[in-house]
Amino acid sequence: MTLLDLPHTAVSPPIVTPFAAADRDVDTAALASHVDALVEAGIDGVVPCGTTGEFASLTDDERRTVIETVVDAADGRAPVIAGAADTAVSRVREHLSDAAAAGADAGLVTLPYYHASTGPEGQRAFLEAVVDDAPLPVLLYDIPATVGESIDVDVLADLATRESVVGVKDTTGDLTGLEAKISGTPDSFAVFQGVDAQLYPSASLGVDGGIHALSQAVPEVFVALTEAIRDGGDDRALSLHRRAVAPLFARCADHGFAPATKVAAAHRGFIPDPAVRPPLALPDEAAREEIRADVDAALDAV
Repeated sequence: MTLLDLPHTAVSPPIVTPFAAADRDVDTAALASHVDALVEAGIDGVVPCGTTGEFASLTDDERRTVIETVVDAADGRAPVIAGAADTAVSRVREHLSDAAAAGADAGLVTLPYYHASTGPEGQRAFLEAVVDDAPLPVLLYDIPATVGESIDVDVLADLATRESVVGVKDTTGDLTGLEAKISGTPDSFAVFQGVDAQLYPSASLGVDGGIHALSQAVPEVFVALTEAIRDGGDDRALSLHRRAVAPLFARCADHGFAPATKVAAAHRGFIPDPAVRPPLALPDEAAREEIRADVDAALDAV
């Protein structure tokens, strides 16, 4: 299966990178087990080395190891969209080449962080240089909270006409801007919602699915939600949104999505330990218990 084979309203989690509790080394066995469990649960695709995967805290060797482990564990059962974000064109292209060599189906690319662009033409120059002759299809990642700015809508529309650019993950939280992305790009260009609690509201706008951190902690909820959306079961979809997705998302948003998602995934037994790397820190025990309770409540809503 490839990225282009995904069903309508597909959900693909940006998977966490499990670390061993003792030394914070990447736990490849736990990672492979996590991917296998998610695929078996019906998740449509997997996204290693994304924001929730703590890519910025990994070495280049670790990034390659994570992607190779995920590709091997997915074993062709679900497409792998590998994070390739970095600050220099050459570095992004190296990450894309590494992902292609590992067997990933697509790469996920942000604008550069730390240095914001000097305007739309700066964005265009950076992204065009990245995607020109890219070794695998590219999914753009619009996440202004971490890179300082949103992808200009005209720049996105132009890039969407390039064969190498197949879609965008929108984590702006701006539904008006999301609609502009959908209406301003070809029908063949995939638009994925990146904010978990906006998947249901975005469905009526015509998104192709979502890339949601919490879908790896409660895959049953997101599989049921997307099935309800596809089948036209609006009452069922709205109920799952209000009773399961929105409350859990609100809880986890208070603590950062890598730490909170790891707490939730560990509670389910998907990973053995919720350890994170600095500068991230786990919530205190009282907050962890609240996350666990919200996970159980979300599952009860299915």
